[in-house]
Amino acid sequence: MSTHKTVAVAGSTGFVGREVVRRLLADGYAVRALARDRSKAGEVLPAADQRVEIVSGDATDPACAADLLRGCEACINLIGIIRETPGVSFERAHVRTVQVLAFAAREARCRRFLQMSALGVGHDGIGEYQRSKWNGEQVVRSSGIPWTIFRPGLIHGPGGAFMQLAASWASGESAPWFFLPYFSRRVPDAVCPLGTAPEVDPVVAPVAVEDVARAFSKAIGVSEAIGEIYNLVGPETLAWPDLLRLVRDSIPDANHGLVPWGIPGDMAAVAARVAGAIGLGWAVPFDEGMARMGMEDSTASLDKARLDLDFDPRPFSSALALYASRL
Repeated sequence: MSTHKTVAVAGSTGFVGREVVRRLLADGYAVRALARDRSKAGEVLPAADQRVEIVSGDATDPACAADLLRGCEACINLIGIIRETPGVSFERAHVRTVQVLAFAAREARCRRFLQMSALGVGHDGIGEYQRSKWNGEQVVRSSGIPWTIFRPGLIHGPGGAFMQLAASWASGESAPWFFLPYFSRRVPDAVCPLGTAPEVDPVVAPVAVEDVARAFSKAIGVSEAIGEIYNLVGPETLAWPDLLRLVRDSIPDANHGLVPWGIPGDMAAVAARVAGAIGLGWAVPFDEGMARMGMEDSTASLDKARLDLDFDPRPFSSALALYASRL
């Protein structure tokens, strides 16, 4: 019988989940991984490792959650969506899932519950994504289990959807084909409030997926992390045009004639809302919330994470250089 402490991971087959499982194993834990698709789990997780047990099912199923959490030292919940799809709402993914997992974890006498949230969450968040993530945080905080919440910004890595999309833009393989898009925002002129509001480029501090995984694994054994909320961002802050140019200039076969072009986020949000109202939301590659969130800066202080977790993330440019050839 294994003597390794077991950590349950919900969302184990996702971009972040796969890396968290690998980090946990490297740090000496056994993993019980929840997966909706067992065959996919067998492909993306180190299933040959005897310390990995795959549990098939849905996190909102109380019986499945109980099976997942039985005998576990900790639960890591990474389940989340950036956009609603038929049958999968923000409420279901970000609130109901947490309610079921937290109840099962408490019944199983788990010692820790680690929750993936996001920068910018709040009851008054600018998108339902942020508001539902905030509601999920409140479930965790009231669960009665020693908890830790992480709020990452843009997570990057070779298997991430955003980096793959940005690489396809830079190579001219996907729309819009003629430029590298990002959302900009208008900032009213304080001197002349009735004048034209200039467009401003948001800034972002991308964090490598490996660094996020290290933070989750580290926090399990750190008592100072109990009851704390940690920002997870990278140490390098870039304006979106600079980030996109860096991706373009780093990947093989990029079209260097493509340049970043800001799309006014407020106008994009209105267009997405109208498309959704007339049943054409599927035809737009973003929803209203994504456009509004994309207008905002994605940076934060790392002081607390550095102090408690020895969090020392790598700059985006140096991390990208290690995997750009695989995009």
